[in-house]
Amino acid sequence: MAHVELSISDPHLARSPDPDLALPPEPTESSLDRWAATVADAAEPSLVIDDKAVIVAVSASFEDLLGLTESAIDRPLVDGVLQLLDFGDGGALDASEINKTPPLLALSSGRLARGLVRVRCATGARTFDAIATPLLQDGQVVGSLTFFSTV
Repeated sequence: MAHVELSISDPHLARSPDPDLALPPEPTESSLDRWAATVADAAEPSLVIDDKAVIVAVSASFEDLLGLTESAIDRPLVDGVLQLLDFGDGGALDASEINKTPPLLALSSGRLARGLVRVRCATGARTFDAIATPLLQDGQVVGSLTFFSTV
């Protein structure tokens, strides 16, 4: 039988750089800006939100997946772009459940978050597997990055 060992590090703990591998300091670009630029060019359906849950960047494939006809940038994630639905009755997701969705849970917990979300799209309701990670700057959560996959 194979043995698998998994180790998870705390993203909030600063790592000591190896002095032998030290590079000159780069211009100060925020973590949020770097990930936003990456997501804007990504082939995968993904988005970046800031710490106020406002969309900073989306991939073209994310826009296509949801059938968005106008830009999602600078709009609130919830109710502005994602219209989250309850799995039970298909109605709007209860406010107490919205913060448990992966993009927002990654913001509030500072940890990886994964779950299924039901979203109203241009073509009707669809279910997605969402995986979100917090984005950190100087040890503080400044946003989250989420990838979506159709279920």
